[in-house]
Amino acid sequence: MSYLFAHFTGEQLDGEQIYFSVSRNGLFWTDLNDGKPALRSCIGTKGVRDPFLVRHPDTGRCYLIATDLRIASGVTWQQAKAEASRNIIIWESDDLLHWDGPRTCTVGAEGTGCVWAPEAIFDREKQQFFVFFSSYVHKLDKLRIYGTWTKDFHTFSLPFIYFEKAESVIDTTLIEAKGKFYRISKSDTYKRLELEESDSLYHSFRPVFSQALADLSGVEGPEIYPLPNGSYCLIADQYASQKGYLPLITDDLSTGNFCIPPISQYHFGITRKRHGGIMEISAQEYQSLIQFYQQAQEKRS
Repeated sequence: MSYLFAHFTGEQLDGEQIYFSVSRNGLFWTDLNDGKPALRSCIGTKGVRDPFLVRHPDTGRCYLIATDLRIASGVTWQQAKAEASRNIIIWESDDLLHWDGPRTCTVGAEGTGCVWAPEAIFDREKQQFFVFFSSYVHKLDKLRIYGTWTKDFHTFSLPFIYFEKAESVIDTTLIEAKGKFYRISKSDTYKRLELEESDSLYHSFRPVFSQALADLSGVEGPEIYPLPNGSYCLIADQYASQKGYLPLITDDLSTGNFCIPPISQYHFGITRKRHGGIMEISAQEYQSLIQFYQQAQEKRS
C-alpha cells in the first residue's frame, strides 16, 4: 500500500494549482515534480483549491476534482463565499501520469454562492459516485453540505441538501470503516473539526466526541485514510497558525480517541501543503510516479 497526495500550497503565485506528493507509509511524504505544480487549471477562475482524488473500483479510472477558485486573483473571502463559481474542475486518468482535462462542470444549486471542497465516494449499490461539497445559502447566511450523483463526472444529477447544522459547515470528508461510515467536517463558526458516525451513508449521523479534536482549533481540510498497519490517520490543515498538516492517529474511529505522533514520526515534505486529498495507490503506481517526474525533471535540467 502506497499513497498519492494531491494538494495546493496557498495564495502565492502558482499556489492555487495541483501539486502531487507520494508516500509508502502515509506519514513520510516526497514531493513530486521538484515541488512545482503537476497540473494547472487554465479555465474558470484559472486556479484550483481543495483537490480530491477518487478511483472507480471496477474500471480503475481515477478522477481529480477541485474547487474552482483563485484567491490570488484579488477575490475577497466574502466574494468567494457569496459570489463564486458553482462549478468544479475535473481531470481524469488511467495511469496517474497522463491526465485528461481540465474541464468544468456545474454542480452547485441555483441561488447558492459557491461550491467548496468537493469530494466523492463510490456507492456500490447505486453504482455511482456520490459527490458532496459546501455551498453558501444567501437567505440563511450560512454554508451547508450539498450532494449530487454521477457515473462518469460528465453528467451530474440535480444537487440536493445532504446535511446542514445550526452554524456554517464546510470541508466534509467521509470514510467507510468496519461496517460504518464516519464523517468529519469543519464547523466554520468554531473553527474545529467534528466527528460523526452512521450505519448508512445517507441516514442520520451520530456525534462522536473526541477530546483531541475539541482541543484543536484553527484547523480545516480534514482527510482520513487507512494506514498499512490497520490504524487510521486523520490529517488536519493548521491554516490559522500556517503550520501545514498535522496527523492524528486512531485504531478505532468509533472511540474518537486520536493521538498526535511525535514530529520525528512524520514529515509532509518540502512544500507546505494546504487542503488536499489522499488516495491509496499500488507499489507499481508509486514507482511509476517517481520515475515519471524524475525523468521530467531531468529533461528540464
